[in-house]
Amino acid sequence: MLEEHRLTELESGVRIVTEHMDSVRSVALGFWIGTGSSAEDVPEAGLSHLIEHMLFRGTARYGSLEIDQLFDAMGAELNAGTGKETTSVYARVLDVHLAEAFDVMADMVWRPRFDEDELAQEREIVLEEIAMYEDDPQDKVFDVLGEAVFGDHPLGRAIIGRAEVVGGAVPPALRAFHEERYVPRNVVVAAAGSVDHDALVELVRSAGVERPGQVSPALPGPPGEDAPRMRFVAKDTEQYHVCLGAPGIPRDDDRRFALRVLDNILGGTSSSRLFQEVRERRGLAYSVYSFASSYSDAGMVGVTAGCLPAKVEDVLAVSREELAKVARDGLTEEEVVRAKGQLRGGLVLGRFWC
Repeated sequence: MLEEHRLTELESGVRIVTEHMDSVRSVALGFWIGTGSSAEDVPEAGLSHLIEHMLFRGTARYGSLEIDQLFDAMGAELNAGTGKETTSVYARVLDVHLAEAFDVMADMVWRPRFDEDELAQEREIVLEEIAMYEDDPQDKVFDVLGEAVFGDHPLGRAIIGRAEVVGGAVPPALRAFHEERYVPRNVVVAAAGSVDHDALVELVRSAGVERPGQVSPALPGPPGEDAPRMRFVAKDTEQYHVCLGAPGIPRDDDRRFALRVLDNILGGTSSSRLFQEVRERRGLAYSVYSFASSYSDAGMVGVTAGCLPAKVEDVLAVSREELAKVARDGLTEEEVVRAKGQLRGGLVLGRFWC
């Protein structure tokens, strides 16, 4: 299987990166914009997520229903997501439909309509999403942990946003945020699969990118070092969801590879220490695992579990003991070999998603 990575930066600042794969007839195509919840001030908390929704609500040339119909007719998948530091619009299409899919997606990213009537409907949808999210403690607990680890820093705020900001958002505010953040130098177009790099570069070059050369405002600096904090949210639920967490490492830290192995051994698989000790041997929780998140200037590591109220103390005690064992005794060679094998397998299998 021939694979070739290529990167081109246009005069406007847009970067195009591709990996050609001879063995597939499809293309995974994505627009990655360097803005997310950490780019927002408090009065803007939720605009990145709301704009992501509004990209599907019509553009300069395509209506909302027309976008859905075009991708359905191509047999393609289209979706989007908002993170702490990025917003993405991505699709999976047959290679013969790449140009058509790119044309629609480029219009969505660079020329959304922000129609007032469409915004009124989408605000209600996002408010429903926020309400649903608030009712799901298994998701909510991660935002609670983020507040405890990062404090008042923007990384500590929920990606989904605040209901009062979303409910009061108006088209001029969205246009201003979009014009400031969705600039060419803040956009990467990535594709993998049956894709010709030079052809995709020409598609981007002819897309009529606006505001060439403009630089997006920088993301906030790293959070400060604060004393440990505890955060609690009371909900009338059958289970308690708990997290133990701490600051981690940035995404460009060379230790990230070792962290992947450690995370896998500690709580990343069904053979991991936490899964075996908390769930399999003691039956204290159904769901228990460790995780690691990395950002441009910071990171977070943690352990989470969901259990009955009467078992919380035991879950926390066992989790702390497993963490202490790793710090005190290290890892076994067998664990490291097994974790590396699992990670290698996941990487290889994941390459066939196209």
